[in-house]
Amino acid sequence: MQTRELKETAAVPTSEGLVVNLDVSLLFRLRPEAAARVYKTVGSRFEGVVIDPQLRSIIRDVTAEYEAKFLYSASREVVAQNMFKHIHATLAPRGIEAEQVLLRAVQLPPLLTTAIHEKLQAEQQAQRMRFVLDRERQEAERKRMEAQGIADFQSIVARGISPELLKWRPSRSRTSSRRAPTPR
Repeated sequence: MQTRELKETAAVPTSEGLVVNLDVSLLFRLRPEAAARVYKTVGSRFEGVVIDPQLRSIIRDVTAEYEAKFLYSASREVVAQNMFKHIHATLAPRGIEAEQVLLRAVQLPPLLTTAIHEKLQAEQQAQRMRFVLDRERQEAERKRMEAQGIADFQSIVARGISPELLKWRPSRSRTSSRRAPTPR
């Protein structure tokens, strides 16, 4: 009646026909009120007789409903929950309580793994390029604002300059035009 773990490794097909290797754990226990019946009707090897074949079948059935990317992404928890739902429904009438199904490891075909890595690299490169473009847009906007400020300044100064001001030259005072004699 203690919680036990049954580990299963299986090569299973996905909905797109790819074969994926999965390591799955099933946590289960006998229900106390059903333990005597299980031992009488199935025997002490109930794991190999009842649980193991059902788990293998359910793993194959459930993974065939999903694309490989679901097993490799955050959606793998949905796949595990779907497996749990099926195994729980199958084992409960037999007096065995499924507690949890865990997907321990997923190994995709090498070509698919390579394609996924390349896609992730391309997405990271695209994000990096968006960052560079945003930075350049901000710099261009800063330069536009600076140029507008200079143009405004020049406009204000130009309004204050008249032809008379340009003709006017201040006369030099006589004292400033004399130079002190240089010692010899």
